[in-house]
Amino acid sequence: MMTTSDRVSDRKALRRELTDLALVLMAERGTMIGKADLVAHTRTSRARIDELFPEESDLFDAAVEQWYAADVAIMEEVIASSLPVQRKFFEFFARRFRIEVERFRQDPALFALCVELGTERFEQVRGYIDLADHYLSVLIAEAQAEGYLPGLSIDRALTLINQMVVCYTSPQMLMLLSERLSEDKLACIIDTVFAGLAGGDRGAIGVTGLRVAS
Repeated sequence: MMTTSDRVSDRKALRRELTDLALVLMAERGTMIGKADLVAHTRTSRARIDELFPEESDLFDAAVEQWYAADVAIMEEVIASSLPVQRKFFEFFARRFRIEVERFRQDPALFALCVELGTERFEQVRGYIDLADHYLSVLIAEAQAEGYLPGLSIDRALTLINQMVVCYTSPQMLMLLSERLSEDKLACIIDTVFAGLAGGDRGAIGVTGLRVAS
């Protein structure tokens, strides 16, 4: 007799299988796939698909969840590791960058489609961006406990660091600059963050006017 646990496991497995199929069909067609498409390409009934994905948007949510699953696992693994905090920062960004570059190179058209769909449905993607910011804030607090990033609130440090590494975290930027991005450049950015990122005016804040040097 099938137990409740078995039924839950089978449900999760079928949901994942159908989500994988939706991603394959998206790659083939160059557009978002709906529940009707899954019915047409499988032996699964519409009633069963509606049970797994009650709303049409649930299919997109499931695709996003699978897209980000590896990224979430990386962030959690890095946070929990015993690496020095500076190395944690590098791994936090570099490992996710590596995944995105591979995805882009394997299928640039599918990658671009996913980016377009994510932009159109940003509110459904926002949770994963917020989660990455949360984990980065944890790393910032750890770095500050060791004396790095002085004079900065966590939010301020978060904003500055995100702006410094945006080319390695933004899929839109990756599509534009992939050939110019590399892990060794990212490492230089992280080293620079730890070498001098701090609060306060250290000479770069703008002045009211300029004068010719004499």
